[in-house]
Amino acid sequence: FQVVGLPMIPFTILTPSLGLLLVFRTNSSYTRWDEARKFWGLNINHTRDLCRMATSWYGYQLPKSRDGLPPVIDPVKREEDLKHLSLCTWAFVRSMKRHLSPPGEDEEDFIAELKSRLPAEQAEKVITAAHRPNRALYDLSVAIEKLPMHFMRKNEINNNLSIFEDTLGGSERLLSSPVPLFYSRHTARFLSTWLLLLPFALYDPFKGSWNHISMIPATAFISLCLFGIEELATQLEEPFTILPMQGFCDKIGANCDEIVSWSGQYDDEFPVIVKTFEDSERLWDRVLTKFRKSS
Repeated sequence: FQVVGLPMIPFTILTPSLGLLLVFRTNSSYTRWDEARKFWGLNINHTRDLCRMATSWYGYQLPKSRDGLPPVIDPVKREEDLKHLSLCTWAFVRSMKRHLSPPGEDEEDFIAELKSRLPAEQAEKVITAAHRPNRALYDLSVAIEKLPMHFMRKNEINNNLSIFEDTLGGSERLLSSPVPLFYSRHTARFLSTWLLLLPFALYDPFKGSWNHISMIPATAFISLCLFGIEELATQLEEPFTILPMQGFCDKIGANCDEIVSWSGQYDDEFPVIVKTFEDSERLWDRVLTKFRKSS
């Protein structure tokens, strides 16, 4: 009787084209994932940089006095200002994470986190904003502006905010410009048709096995490998659904809180906390002792 089958030549001719389609699709998807990961890497690096500069430069609103003495810094005010700066930094990346996530994915968690960590009025303004990351970034800019330090140093800190705007804009570009749908559909249809007809081409080559039974695991293995590549590209195509953005936000929040808890650069020379008149006397005793030793 007539055996239904297909020659291998068409599959051999089409295999390079199918391979190129899969390679280009996987490569473009991985490029999107890699770019998104680099954006979050910049966020992690520059949030640390921002808090480091703010912590070490706090209190440098004016140059030293004519006698060379450092300014007296209220430790309570310093702690409050830097803690608020750390929270505003965390609020930006957390708002960015929510902005890039699918609608409704963690809306309740986002609202609960902001209300538990930020002042009530500030949290409400971020939650109700039309563009939450922009509002959080504005609050961070205001927090920097309120720090008592020279304006040139504030400008250096504000450079990090410009980088945050770039990472936010780049992430929005990836989110709003997916891989063209017709490209994905064509690749999927090409692959599905190729694999659907493949058993007819493998029927004759596997005639040596009992009832051509070896053709079944061979076809299954080939399909698993090729569909796996297609699925890999599909997952990488939307990087913000697979990146651990919540982990990044938690890491940034913990790093910023640790950095702003460090002592300022004056504390090593004059480690007296000025809260009472006696503390002030001890500070001046240390100052006079230092200048006597240096003279």
